[in-house]
Amino acid sequence: MARTVEISNRTKAQVLIDALPYIQEYYNKVVVIKYGGNAMINDELKQAVMSDLVLLSLVGIKVVLVHGGGPEINAMLEQVGKESKFVNGLRYTDKETAEIVQMVLAGKVNKGLVSLLHQHNGKAIGLCGTDGNLLSVKKHEGDADLGYVGDITDVNIQPVLDALDSGYIPVVATVATDENGEIYNINADTAAARISAALGAENLILMTDIRGLLRDREDENSLIPVVNVSEVPFLIKQGILSGGMIPKVECCVEAVRRGVKRAFIIDGRIPHSILIEMLSNEGIGTMFL
Repeated sequence: MARTVEISNRTKAQVLIDALPYIQEYYNKVVVIKYGGNAMINDELKQAVMSDLVLLSLVGIKVVLVHGGGPEINAMLEQVGKESKFVNGLRYTDKETAEIVQMVLAGKVNKGLVSLLHQHNGKAIGLCGTDGNLLSVKKHEGDADLGYVGDITDVNIQPVLDALDSGYIPVVATVATDENGEIYNINADTAAARISAALGAENLILMTDIRGLLRDREDENSLIPVVNVSEVPFLIKQGILSGGMIPKVECCVEAVRRGVKRAFIIDGRIPHSILIEMLSNEGIGTMFL
């Protein structure tokens, strides 16, 4: 059983005062958070994330939440007797799977997150890439055919701006349709990077299940706290950056090069990791600038 720690009112007041400079720095600015990993399936962590987002919104920070939902998609595919198929670590999406992805992401997951934010007395509205033509896509072009997986060709950020201006937290599911109305699944990290760039966001935050970028993958104490985007090719060449971290870091690099001030990869396994990263001098992940 978790031990309850009593905190004096004076300590609580000091915590708020210590956070004040960071609140002032971010006031009326946009922060895009890509939500995924263990923080999306662990109920305690999920509640912590929702409360973090509502708090940020209430102190005047414009929060945009972009989400995937791989485990939920896998569970639904299993229910209908359809096997999940991956090509080079990426989900192969045939036409039937694309329809299931749309149903799960834009329906169940998206509206579930909106409901959770409301339960924490926040204001939220659910969107997907098709709404207001938020994301224009075409079939992914690469070495392998991934089926109905889309590459973003354009971002119409007006629906997100309208929601923010009305005081809502936009919750964006990463599915969209092409010019012929075909449904496409979109990588959530990529979508978050493009949306943050289109908004001219102050921060892009990617929540993961590791501490951040590690100098030694076997040692969680080898966190690299700050990386200049110009250093990334060297880190790849040295083997420090490899595997599944490469596409995540590339999304951070793309966001910064498109005008986002800073991008972060943080450990979503830590409760209130968003607040720790944004409103303290501690920081818990890797910052890209």
